Amino acid sequence: MLDNSHEQFMSRAIEVAKENPRNPFGTVIVDNASQVIVAEGINRSSDNPTLHGEIDAINNCAATGETNWEALTLYTTAEPCPMCMSAILWSGINSAVFGTSIPTLMELGWNQINIRAADVIAKSHRRDCQLISGLAEFECNALFLRAV
Repeated sequence: MLDNSHEQFMSRAIEVAKENPRNPFGTVIVDNASQVIVAEGINRSSDNPTLHGEIDAINNCAATGETNWEALTLYTTAEPCPMCMSAILWSGINSAVFGTSIPTLMELGWNQINIRAADVIAKSHRRDCQLISGLAEFECNALFLRAV
């Protein structure tokens, strides 16, 4: 069972996503000990094709200086694509929580690489990264349904 803090941080990721209604991929990164949001990110792929919400948030987090990456959790409105899940793993972030799945995005008409985040984890050196799926899925799905 998920605690209320997971829901609170996913709610913030949804609010961040609404800043880009055409590509509502919003992300927040949270320090597990202090329960404080340390970075946020929005999909800015129109500026740079690699600036997905997760990458933007990781870059913003890195810009803050010293970071204990292993003490962080990333919340994002959609399942991280292979690029983003790899960046999460390379950064050392310990856990990732998402709303909408890649299969659902594809069903809604979004172009996706059909490789699941769990598959990226399974084939990586960081098999200990925790993945929580489907948090606030209905609310996240609605973001992507409106954007299509």
